[in-house]
Amino acid sequence: MRRISLFIITIIFAINALKAQDKGVLKAEMQAIYEAVKTPYKYGLVLTTASKEKKMDCPTIYRKAGKWYMSYLVFDGIGYETWLASSANLLQWETLGKQLSFSDDTSWDAHQKAGYNALVDTKWGGNYKLHRFKGKYWMSYFGGNSKGYEPEPLSIGMAYTSKKPIQAHEWERLAKPVLSSSDADVRWWENRNKLFKSSVIEDKKRLTGHRFVMYYNAVGDSLVNNKKTRWYERIGMAVSDDMVSWKRFQKNPVVHHPVGITGDGVIQKMGDTYVMFYFGAFWQDRNGAFNRFAASKDLVNWTDWEGENLIQSSEPYDELYAHKSCVLKYKGIVYHFYCAVNKAGDRGIAVATSKDLGKSNINFKAD
Repeated sequence: MRRISLFIITIIFAINALKAQDKGVLKAEMQAIYEAVKTPYKYGLVLTTASKEKKMDCPTIYRKAGKWYMSYLVFDGIGYETWLASSANLLQWETLGKQLSFSDDTSWDAHQKAGYNALVDTKWGGNYKLHRFKGKYWMSYFGGNSKGYEPEPLSIGMAYTSKKPIQAHEWERLAKPVLSSSDADVRWWENRNKLFKSSVIEDKKRLTGHRFVMYYNAVGDSLVNNKKTRWYERIGMAVSDDMVSWKRFQKNPVVHHPVGITGDGVIQKMGDTYVMFYFGAFWQDRNGAFNRFAASKDLVNWTDWEGENLIQSSEPYDELYAHKSCVLKYKGIVYHFYCAVNKAGDRGIAVATSKDLGKSNINFKAD
């Protein structure tokens, strides 16, 4: 009987292992994705601020009415605000103004509003359209009431507008955060008062059982040498059917590493495979901050790329950090937008491409 029991247990483990393998993405496909998305040619900075005290971050790009639009963050010493720029060719950008600004009140997000457009079409090489839900355009953002650089607490809220999203105007905001570290169902990996970038897509196939999926990164507990540390960041999931009520999905993060930061995931769909572009920082085996990717068939189980970084420091303007992705393909060319930081701390938006487009001599101003 004991031998039979051991045999059955062995079979069960084997079946479970095969099921887990089925949910993964094969190495050959991961390599094919890498070849399809790599951008070895750094074009240069395409958007900067006029003031060294102001720092740019986190581009989100979409297309409407024959033009490209980029929402991005500006930190000015007080906190984050969300700005908008436009372009005809993805290389020359013009600043249009703000969409989420500081508030002269005591609201929970008065001094931090770091926004990311929701429901951008995810098809690789597609139209990159910004979709509506219930007649509104949506933007998730992390917010806070304290002044300074990412002060605790930071929570995730939702903003919306019925006006044209390509115009610089203030978006309306829900009165309360949709996710925070004080929620009753907060997970172990996000329990340290800082929830950061969120990326919201539509799950048309209802792979999660819900219409909308949010990927977000946060700071939470870790054990290093049997001591708790609060610095590491990981990417997890939340789901919704109405863009207003969000609930956490699963107990554990979906993309993470033993140390450092794993964050700012954004999604593109290549055929039947979802690709998450994200950045890593301060890992045990890699220096600085850099951009990488993971892939999934079901939006839940992610296979991490184990090869070379997609973007890493190599130029004077990104010699400190080269991180935080927005990747798209248009007319056969891959554009990888990212946040570039030099050793002096100057921070702007740069782009690398899959084809050599020459070097940029353009230095647009955000204010």
